[in-house]
Amino acid sequence: MKKLFCLLACGSLLVAACNNNAKNNTAAAAAGNGQKNEAGQSSALTFEEKVHNFGEITAGEKVEYSFKFTNTGTSPLLIEDAISSCGCTVPEWPKEPIKPGQSGYMKVIFDSHGKSGYTEKEVSVKINNNDGYVVGPKIQCNIITK
Repeated sequence: MKKLFCLLACGSLLVAACNNNAKNNTAAAAAGNGQKNEAGQSSALTFEEKVHNFGEITAGEKVEYSFKFTNTGTSPLLIEDAISSCGCTVPEWPKEPIKPGQSGYMKVIFDSHGKSGYTEKEVSVKINNNDGYVVGPKIQCNIITK
């Protein structure tokens, strides 16, 4: 009888612990999944154009393009970081917050030195919504060697 009682008690504790953990995970997910701040506002970044194709460029040439973006969220947007898939592509962005509804530009500079053929480079952007890095704009070109 004692064994049965201990088995039931342990089983009840296990079920209660697992159930409580599931509730905590659900509550954390419902709390805004990192996109909302304490006041329930969120920052969101929307690029007007996601891909720019330079067409054919000559090997060794540096090209740049400015991607227009808008803060489509309800709180000020701050771009915390932007990285590219390699060192030949350098993003530049405004360091000051962008108010909701306002726009800004992210300049992407590509150096084709030492490269040839079709190339596609992507920029990943981190903003102040705790989502980590998200896929940003992309550049494409066909590098011709002469």
